[in-house]
Amino acid sequence: MMRADPFPFASLKLMMEKLGAPQTHLGLKNMIKEVDEDFDGKLCFREFLLIFHKAAAGELEEDSGLLTLAKLSEIDVSIEGVKGAKNFFEAKVQALSSASKFEAEIRAEQDERKREEEERKHRRAAFRELKSAFTQ
Repeated sequence: MMRADPFPFASLKLMMEKLGAPQTHLGLKNMIKEVDEDFDGKLCFREFLLIFHKAAAGELEEDSGLLTLAKLSEIDVSIEGVKGAKNFFEAKVQALSSASKFEAEIRAEQDERKREEEERKHRRAAFRELKSAFTQ
C-alpha cells in the first residue's frame, strides 16, 4: 500500500495558528504522538483522518490539541445546512491554498539562497585554484 507524504510539522503548526489555536512545540509533538501509528514523528494522511475518527468516538483527551483541531474543523450540517457546510469547507480550502502559496514562496527564496551560496563556494574555490597557480 502506498502512503501519502507525511504531514510536515511546520504545516501542522501553521494550520493550528490559522485555526486560531496556536500550539507550543511540545504541544504539537504531543498532538502528533497521540495518533502517530507508525512512530515516525509525522502525520500521514491516514493518521490525520484518525484525529477526526477519535474525536467522534470520544477517544481524545479534553485538553488535547487534537480535540481542539477536530472541533475547529467540523460543522453541523443540520444547523448550518448544506450550503453553510459548503462555504465552510471552501473557506478552509482557500485558507490552506493561500498558506501553500506563501510556503512555496518561502521555499523558493530558501532555494535561491542555497543556490547563491553554492555559487559563492564555487567562485571561492575557483579563485583559490587560480591564486595557487600564481603563488607556486
